[in-house]
Amino acid sequence: MKKADYLSWDEYFMGIALLSAERSKDPNTQVGACIVSSDNRILSLGYNGMPIGCSDDVFPWEREGDSPYDMKYFYVCHAEFNAILNYNGSGLKGSKVYVTLFPCNECAKAIIQKGISEIIYMSDKYADTDSTRASKRMLEAAGVKLRLYEPANKEITLKI
Repeated sequence: MKKADYLSWDEYFMGIALLSAERSKDPNTQVGACIVSSDNRILSLGYNGMPIGCSDDVFPWEREGDSPYDMKYFYVCHAEFNAILNYNGSGLKGSKVYVTLFPCNECAKAIIQKGISEIIYMSDKYADTDSTRASKRMLEAAGVKLRLYEPANKEITLKI
């Protein structure tokens, strides 16, 4: 008899996105992304962090300050954007992305341009912001399917 309580594809890929988020050094918001082909093969992973060569010990992680220059928003690459940039294959058309936080408008542009057809997201905590509203407007216009991840309330403990 085979094991009955194995992970569904959604649980598996969102779990990988959650694990990827643990690589983020952002003290406030850790986000992970997992891009998957239409036949459920992992194509790329990403998490939010500083660009290569920009030390996360030097660049700011603050959310507030006297100037945007001194806050993280000008510098941090988002998880979805990193996952797209990390992909080395021939194309992402028809793929889907599992992401722990709904994509901003800038990430939505990249998702649309690369032909990703579905976004499965865990949280939409910034739903009322202009950035997220603009993101949804573009994604819906481009025909990208949006789906809130339905947690199965499973708990997995990893000892690493």
